Amino acid sequence: MRRLGYGRYGAAGNDAGAQVSPEVGRADPEHVIGVHVTQIYSFPSGDPAEFDGLPPDDMQKLKFLQAFNDQMSAYAQLQATKPQNLAHALADSPAGQLAWTGQLLGEAVHPEVVITNAAIYWLTNTAASSARYYYEVAHAEKPTEPTTVPLGLAAFAYDFRSIRRFSDRDHASIVSWNEYDRGSHWSAHDAPDLLIADLRQFFRRFR
Repeated sequence: MRRLGYGRYGAAGNDAGAQVSPEVGRADPEHVIGVHVTQIYSFPSGDPAEFDGLPPDDMQKLKFLQAFNDQMSAYAQLQATKPQNLAHALADSPAGQLAWTGQLLGEAVHPEVVITNAAIYWLTNTAASSARYYYEVAHAEKPTEPTTVPLGLAAFAYDFRSIRRFSDRDHASIVSWNEYDRGSHWSAHDAPDLLIADLRQFFRRFR
């Protein structure tokens, strides 16, 4: 961003972007004014004390997270453990790439979005590199200190349910936390009005 002439900028992301964007802030805190995400991927550490006094709503979120993980874990586990096996299959067949993408996105987005997404992977031959991202994350050294750049969350009803206690442990400056009663993991498609409004209200404070 500095090479492009931007001395101040923000980062925003969904899905993998919600993992990458806070790390952009960690890497360049002097220039990143704020980070906006739709998921904060902070999990229990395994210490039973973390659950002491956890509000009932957060316990329900944990149950939702388990169900969410059950639906999505096949994609993540396969790519995090044996990405090259999948890469060969996807790089060999455009029908296979389309089936993989279509099953992941389902009916949450317009069919043209599914086709466009699959075509980008197929035409650029990036099934392998995109799958390997999961492997690299699974084997990377985890940060031990919280992020410090201001962070905002827009959480949608049918998506990963972030839990404030664990999020505060990993991020020292959460300045905006909004939860909505509609929208899914693909909020840019099924709740764009809520997402855009949240982005605007978050970044407005840094003008």
